[in-house]
Amino acid sequence: MTARHPAVTRIVFLLLPIGISLAVAAALVIAVGRDPLDVVDALWQGAFKDSRKLGGVFNFWIPLSLVSIGLVVTFRAGLWNIGVEGQMMMGALFASWGAQYILLDDSLAPLLHVALLCLAALGGMFWAWVVGALKIRLGVNEIFGGVALNALVNVISIYLISGPWQPRIGGSAQGTEPFPQPALLPEFAQTFPVNIFMIVLVAAAFVIVYALLNRTRWGLNLKAVGKNMRSAQLLGVATERTSMSAFLVCGALAGVAGSYRVLFTFDNLRPLASGGIGFLGLLVVLLLSIRLLWAPLVAFAFAAILTGSTRLQIAPSLKLDSSLAGVMQGMLVLFVILFQGVREVFFPSKANDDDEMAAEESGA
Repeated sequence: MTARHPAVTRIVFLLLPIGISLAVAAALVIAVGRDPLDVVDALWQGAFKDSRKLGGVFNFWIPLSLVSIGLVVTFRAGLWNIGVEGQMMMGALFASWGAQYILLDDSLAPLLHVALLCLAALGGMFWAWVVGALKIRLGVNEIFGGVALNALVNVISIYLISGPWQPRIGGSAQGTEPFPQPALLPEFAQTFPVNIFMIVLVAAAFVIVYALLNRTRWGLNLKAVGKNMRSAQLLGVATERTSMSAFLVCGALAGVAGSYRVLFTFDNLRPLASGGIGFLGLLVVLLLSIRLLWAPLVAFAFAAILTGSTRLQIAPSLKLDSSLAGVMQGMLVLFVILFQGVREVFFPSKANDDDEMAAEESGA
C-alpha cells in the first residue's frame, strides 16, 4: 500500500488518530455520566450559536493563525521556536508602549493602528533575534533559550504593570489602565465583534509566506537547512543567515498576534496576555506535519473548540469543566504524532516529500 498508494496511506494515518482521539474523548464523557452528543451540541452552540459567538471564534483564530504561520517557517528550517510565546508578549509590550505614549487625533486612528502593529512586529522580531543569536553565536539550544526568554518577558510585563504603567488608582498586577480609544482596534459591529483588517492581514500573511516558502530560493534554503544543515552549508547555503531570517519572520508574526490581544481582546496590557496561544500554535503545526496549506483551517477548528468549550460549564445537562476541550486537543496531537512515528517505521516511502514540497522545488 505504501509504494503503490502513498496518498491512501497518508489519509489513513491522518484519519485513524483523529477517530481514536474522538473515541477516547467520548469514553471519558460517558465515564462521568454524560452524553457525548450533548457535548458536541454544547461546543457547537458555544462557537456558532450566533454571529457574536462566531466573532469570538475569529478573535481567537486571528492570533493563533498568525503564530501558526510563523511557526511553519521556523519548523521548515528545523528550529523549535518554543520562544514564540515570549515573542507574542514582547510584541504586546511594544504595542502597549505605543498605545500609551503615541497620542494622535481620532481622525488619524488608522495611521496609529499601522504604527502600533509595526511596533509589535519589531518587538517580536527583537525577542526572536535574541533566541537566534543565543543559538547561532553562543550555541544555546533554541528550546532552552526560548523557555528562558518566555519567563523573562513575563517578569518584565508584571514589573511594568505594577510599576511604571500602573493605574493611577495605585499599583496593581492585574493590568494597566485601558488604552486611549484611538489606539484600540475597532470592531466591525456589536453583533460581530471582530476587526476585519486583522482578518485581511492574516489572509495576506498566509499568501505571502506560502509564496515565499514554495516559490523562492529562500524557501528552498529553509528546507535544505531543516533537512541537513551541514549538507546545506557544503552546498553554499548561508545557514546562519537563513536560520536567523526564519526566527525574524516568525517573531514578526507572533508580535502582531500579541498586539491583537492587547489592542482588541483586552484593551489593555495584562500579565500573560498571550494566553498560551503560542504553545497552542506549536500543537497546530505539529498536527499539520509542518504543512502550511491547512494551518488556517486547523487553527479555526482549535479556536472553535476552545471558544465553544466555555458552554460546557453552563449547559444544565453537562456541568463539565471547559478543560475537557484541552484534553481533546492534547489527545488529538498525541495520537497524530504517534501514528506518524508508526508510519515512518513500518511504512517508509518516498512519499514523505509530499506535493507541497515538490511544488516548492519546482518553483525554486
